[in-house]
Amino acid sequence: MARATFSCRTRPRWHPRRNIARGGSSRSSSPSPTSPSTPRRLLQLLGVLENLKGITSNQVTSECVLQSHASGNTQLVNRTDAQALSQFSAQFISNVDEDKGCNFAAYVPLEEDTALQRAEWIKYLGTFTNSEDRANAVYDAIKINYLCLSKAAANLSTRFKPIVAWIEYTQGMWAFVKENYALQYVTDAGAEIVDATITNKRFNSSDPEDMDNFHAILCTVDVVIDQTYSLEPAEYKLSTFLENINVSQDSCFSFVSNRSIWRFDKRIGASGTLDWYDGAISQPQLVLGDLIEVFFPTGNYTTIYFRNLAKEEGVTVIGPEMCTRSISTPMEPIILPCQ
Repeated sequence: MARATFSCRTRPRWHPRRNIARGGSSRSSSPSPTSPSTPRRLLQLLGVLENLKGITSNQVTSECVLQSHASGNTQLVNRTDAQALSQFSAQFISNVDEDKGCNFAAYVPLEEDTALQRAEWIKYLGTFTNSEDRANAVYDAIKINYLCLSKAAANLSTRFKPIVAWIEYTQGMWAFVKENYALQYVTDAGAEIVDATITNKRFNSSDPEDMDNFHAILCTVDVVIDQTYSLEPAEYKLSTFLENINVSQDSCFSFVSNRSIWRFDKRIGASGTLDWYDGAISQPQLVLGDLIEVFFPTGNYTTIYFRNLAKEEGVTVIGPEMCTRSISTPMEPIILPCQ
C-alpha cells in the first residue's frame, strides 16, 4: 500500500468543486534520481484534472495540463505567495523539508522501491477527490498488465538473458545506478543487472586506471541505460555519451556494435522537463513494455520513454495541442497486449 505523508496533523478532505494546486520542489526535473515527481498524470487517470486550478511551476510534461493552463482553467501561482496558496483545499508538494500548513500534502512516490508501489499513489490521491473506486480500478488494471508483461519477459529470458548496465556520469565520475526501482525494472523485463559486487564504486574519467577498470566491466554488458543529467536533453547525443565514456564509435563493446545505448528522456516538456517523473510513474506497464523491447527487440513496438542514442533517436516535445480530449474526461490507462 502506498504510504501517505502530511505536513500537518489534520488530513485535508476533498470537497466537491473545491480547488487543488500542484506545488513542488525548486529542483528541475532531469535524468536524476533526486528529481521531483508530479501527480498530474494520476489526476488525469482519476478524471479530476478539471479541478487542478493552480500549479507553482511551468515545468509541465502533461499535454492536457498544458492545455488547461493555456485555456485559463489552471493558473500559475507564485510558490512563495502563502495567501494565494491558501485558497486551495490541497496543495501537493514533493519537498517536505518544511511544515507548510494544513492544506499542504506530501506527494513522494520517488521514495518507493518499486514501480508498482509508485503507481499505487493514485489511491492516495483518490482519497482527496472522492475517487477511491476509480483509483482502485485503474491501479488494478495497471498491476495486472505489468505482472503479465513481466511473466512474458521471464519466458523470453529462458533463451537469452541480456546483461544491463544502468549508469550515470556526474562531475567527471561514472557510477552504476543503485536505485531499487531501476534494478527491479531490469529484472522484471527479463534481463540481468551487471554484477553488483564489481560495480560498487565510482570511476574517475580523468584516471586511466579507473577507466580501464570501468571499461573492463562494460565488456560484459549487452545494453547500456545512461541516465546522465542533461540541461538540454535534445542535445544529448551518441557523440556526447561516447566522449564522456571515452569510447570510439567503432569500438568492440557489444552495446556499441549492437547499437543498444538508451536514455529515458524521450518525452520532454518545452523547458526540458522529463515525463519520466510524471507519466512513467503513473503507468509503469508502459516503461516495462519499453524495456522488454529494449532487451528483446522485435521491431514491432515503438518505445514511449526510452530513446536509442546509438540510432540517433531524438526527443518528443510535449505541447498543449497534443491533448485530444476534454480535461474533464478520465484518461484510460494504456493496456499493452500480453498473453
